[in-house]
Amino acid sequence: MIAWICGVTASLRVHLPHDLPPKGATYYYFAKWRDDGTDKTIHDLLRRHLREKKKRLADPGLVVLDTQSVHVAAGVPAGTTGRDVAKKVPGRKRGLAVDVLGLVITVVALAASAHENAAGIALPDRVAAVTEGSVTKALVDQGFKNAVAAHGAGLGIDVDIVERNRSDKGFVPQPKRWVVEQTYGILMFHRRPVRDYEHLPSSSESRVYWAMTDVMSRRPTPSTPSWRWT
Repeated sequence: MIAWICGVTASLRVHLPHDLPPKGATYYYFAKWRDDGTDKTIHDLLRRHLREKKKRLADPGLVVLDTQSVHVAAGVPAGTTGRDVAKKVPGRKRGLAVDVLGLVITVVALAASAHENAAGIALPDRVAAVTEGSVTKALVDQGFKNAVAAHGAGLGIDVDIVERNRSDKGFVPQPKRWVVEQTYGILMFHRRPVRDYEHLPSSSESRVYWAMTDVMSRRPTPSTPSWRWT
């Protein structure tokens, strides 16, 4: 199954023309697989496969949570967007839970005006459901408050707020937490996650799963050329 997914993904990358087929021919399957969970099933299958290749358990015991605010395209409904006052970004807030390898466990898309706690409460719920309770610890930054820790405790997840060293100037990666920043950077190599074009937050989440599926499908097949190389 893994070989089939990697082979199909590689074939599509190499042989599809740069101009996609008509929207109706592609969006039908995007929406169908988004709604029935096929996108997450394929993504999680590859994630577990890669973890096992690294001699790790299929599901992690520790996750790192963080959020990123991104601009939205013109035409995205105002009712699903907002303004992140702290980062001065109008658009949507994307919350990720990743393992120590930087692989995405789950994602949540909210209006950028939503507090960090909103993502911090939604993510542990999804993590617990996806990993069937294997996660016992989560690392977060100071943007998340005690409500997140209390909610995590109710799920059996110890939420550890990693405080920034006050003497640090500018951006300084924090031990273990840096992997989520790396994952956000990797997502930026894919056009759709750079700016949120989706009318539905669920579509925004699906775009992240597909972007990471593309990333993960290259790792078992390192000889597959990237579109940036060709």
